[in-house]
Amino acid sequence: MKTTLRNSAKSALIGFTLTAAALGGMQLHAQAIAAHNSNAPVDFDAGRIELQDKQNRVALSGNVVVRQAGLTVRSNRMLVNYSDAGTLQIQRLTATGGVQVTRGNEAASGDVAVYDFNRRIITMAGNVSIRRGGDTLSGGRLVIDLRSGVSSVDGRASGSSSVTGETTTDSNTGRVSGTFSVPEN
Repeated sequence: MKTTLRNSAKSALIGFTLTAAALGGMQLHAQAIAAHNSNAPVDFDAGRIELQDKQNRVALSGNVVVRQAGLTVRSNRMLVNYSDAGTLQIQRLTATGGVQVTRGNEAASGDVAVYDFNRRIITMAGNVSIRRGGDTLSGGRLVIDLRSGVSSVDGRASGSSSVTGETTTDSNTGRVSGTFSVPEN
């Protein structure tokens, strides 16, 4: 009986250690995206652009691709809000429809992404998935703080988010789930 209990405790400890190591790897993944230079210039490519001068925004559509210092955001549509105090400065980028954020071998996808340039925060919501190599993590909302390097995944997107007339709600179970690779012996 003591041997069985000892073996069970040992197995649980090994499982906990492997899980902690894998989570540490995903944390490094999130921190690698967070090492992004958010002050670099922003380039874009789209099928259509509409300047909405009175609202200080630009609407991009048709396989939109935005790049900034090795970080790429792809989606079907984006709204880019800017300020115009002599020079145009991007304030916020809101991407909808098949959103993918990539940097190197790291990728995150979701229904909606908002990149707040003033706060240096990227928030993705709705069916969020993060991939790095064979490791995956899924949830409802991902928040990447580019200043502090802290990233978090919630099980549910907080409520619903209305962007350009679309409503996106998270339909998952409210839990964060993942698959992590472990070293082979």
